[in-house]
Amino acid sequence: MAIFGTLQTAGSGLTVYRTWLDAVADNVANINTVTSTDDEAFRARFVVAQARQAESASGVGGVDVLGVVFGDPEGRLLYDPGHPLADEEGLVRAPDIDLGDQMVQMMLAQRAYQANLAVIDRARDAYQQAIAIGRR
Repeated sequence: MAIFGTLQTAGSGLTVYRTWLDAVADNVANINTVTSTDDEAFRARFVVAQARQAESASGVGGVDVLGVVFGDPEGRLLYDPGHPLADEEGLVRAPDIDLGDQMVQMMLAQRAYQANLAVIDRARDAYQQAIAIGRR
């Protein structure tokens, strides 16, 4: 394994979880965004990640963001006759996003981000101790 493989692997995890947190924040920020029934609803973002195959020579693996999948453009119809975008029947289109689910997703991503950050901190400390031992 490469000497800094731990940092590379955990760093790739940080990138994925930061992207996941950004997607969740975007979803939560737009949870109350409504449009007319003629338009598409805000489409929730879902991050797709895949494990990186470890390189045989270095043994360094990790994870990569493959892309983002978007939710249903149909959303859900809400009855709000006083809204300026309401149609003749008083309906508006809202995104199909569950706040409880988004909070769970945020907690998972945040804790995984923190775990990867802790790995980087521990590896850095171990590398610094090894350098200090080598100086003696």
